[in-house]
Amino acid sequence: MWRMPTTITARTNGPLLVEGDLTLVDQNGKAYTLSGPKFALCRCGGSANKPFCDGAHSKNGFVCPAQPG
Repeated sequence: MWRMPTTITARTNGPLLVEGDLTLVDQNGKAYTLSGPKFALCRCGGSANKPFCDGAHSKNGFVCPAQPG
């Protein structure tokens, strides 16, 4: 069976966009039910739907850390 490779893209001042075949598991070992092969993970800490992004970064002034040189 062909599997879509997993790609994680850090959006400037935004979430981590995740695409591909994978299982997302929390710290207790519980797997999340994913709605599709693409979703966004919160980086700002302000989402009301953690670990998923709900757009809070656009309201709370999140600025991503400097990129490694």
